[in-house]
Amino acid sequence: MARWLGLAMETDVTPERAEGSATSPQDDPIRGVARGDSPVPLSVLDLSPVGVAHSPADALSTTTELARGVEQWGFHRLWVAEHHGMPGIASSAPAVVIAHLAAHTTSLRLGSGGVMLPNHAPLVVAEQFGTLQALHPGRIDLGIGRAPGTDQATARALRRTTGPLSADDFPQQLGELIAFLGDDFPVDHPYAAIQSVPHGPTPPVWLLGSSGFSAQLAGELGLPFAFAHHFSAQNTLPALELYRQSFRPSEVLAEPYALIGVQAVAADTDEEALDIIRPVALSMLRLRRGMPGKQPSRQEAREYQYSELERSFLDSWLADAVHGAPDTVRAGLDELRERTGADELMLTANVPDRETKLHSFELIAKAYRMI
Repeated sequence: MARWLGLAMETDVTPERAEGSATSPQDDPIRGVARGDSPVPLSVLDLSPVGVAHSPADALSTTTELARGVEQWGFHRLWVAEHHGMPGIASSAPAVVIAHLAAHTTSLRLGSGGVMLPNHAPLVVAEQFGTLQALHPGRIDLGIGRAPGTDQATARALRRTTGPLSADDFPQQLGELIAFLGDDFPVDHPYAAIQSVPHGPTPPVWLLGSSGFSAQLAGELGLPFAFAHHFSAQNTLPALELYRQSFRPSEVLAEPYALIGVQAVAADTDEEALDIIRPVALSMLRLRRGMPGKQPSRQEAREYQYSELERSFLDSWLADAVHGAPDTVRAGLDELRERTGADELMLTANVPDRETKLHSFELIAKAYRMI
């Protein structure tokens, strides 16, 4: 790994050595393979959204069915998120959900999008994902974020602290995590004698972000980077540019590799897709106003009386999402990829209804002739 943060991790790996580390695209633990007519690999992020007519158990069951479906339809990987204290999101324990999904699929890459590292001891994360890698070799990704994934009170409960919250030590935490995974502590480090167990081949570590901090850190460390375009679209281009400018080749990557998350909903018609995604936008509006809850129904979203300010938010959010009939969605995804130069697109559809969600991803796969 790159030299950083007092862990003295040096690498003499040249770009040529790093580039030749995988014998084929299929063997590469980071770079996916584009299927059908898609110019880049397509992957999936699922938050296990909970609607007013659903339970958290329903949401997690839908995530399981989604994993089975997208594996059949040619998607490269599926990640699950970490959120806490949100009635509308059932995904709070990524390692547990990943283990379940891996037991119900055979080849789909699975990972965290992501583990919010400040909520966890690095050694615990290393043990959890070392276990996942041992159980499902070559199928696990470890995506790491620095946000709490919740409100401040819940974050304090997670961390068992009453003091101020800060992510200032995130780089150091990340360094410890990577060192635990790879036995890379200097001999004089206090943790040098500690080994995470199970221990073995390391799952690829990704940095996640919605601003420039993680973009620059990922570049300096030569790690793959995942940007939350669906959450922070105005920062996408600056963050990707910063990542590429700051990138230093490592034993992990010879050149930058960036995926972006994008809200994408396909339906049989443009009008139906708008009806499906409108409750997602209303749910996000309420979250931004500090009123998280279960996702409203389509009827509630249709009948909601938006203020002028709320309408402006809704229109802006919908403009950054890709939604419509299959050809509309394909055109929108292609335009986004060309504009950003993303190496991979990770699609998310925060739709609680199982049939609607599965139909959306199947339509997208068909639009790209992946099936």
